[in-house]
Amino acid sequence: MYFTVQDWIAEWNKEAALTQKVLDALTDDSLHQQVYPEGRTLGRIAWHFVSNIPDYLKKFGVEVAKVPYPDEIPSAREIAETFKAVSLQVADALEAQWTEETLKQTQNAFGRMESNASIFMGLIKHIIHHRGQATVLMRQAGLQIPAVYGPSKEGWAQLGVTTPPL
Repeated sequence: MYFTVQDWIAEWNKEAALTQKVLDALTDDSLHQQVYPEGRTLGRIAWHFVSNIPDYLKKFGVEVAKVPYPDEIPSAREIAETFKAVSLQVADALEAQWTEETLKQTQNAFGRMESNASIFMGLIKHIIHHRGQATVLMRQAGLQIPAVYGPSKEGWAQLGVTTPPL
């Protein structure tokens, strides 16, 4: 849980850096990868969680610049660059607009009364959820997966481990 705005910003920055590594590894060709024909593409998933951040924050009282053209999936590079810009804005906005007291306040979040600290933890978890989906689709698209919480297959190989530990 987050008790100070700085706690939240530190967690945000850590997760944003991990997400940035994943988004930086995307290619334009990989954006079309799907698990099944009716499923979201990798590009749709990545753009969804990137372009959704300003709307999510605004719903709960934090103003950041809206992402232009949220319904049009841009290039892989533009997705990564947009995330970088938005993630920096988020940290700045929270620091400028909120206090420790604001984190304790509760409001209705998707039908439940939750503290703002919990609501913003939900934003981080939303991004982590979709980042996980993205890495599966990236693997299917033949991309190398950057290390997130530990070495990826490629990272283990660089360490000389042919069968990663269970």
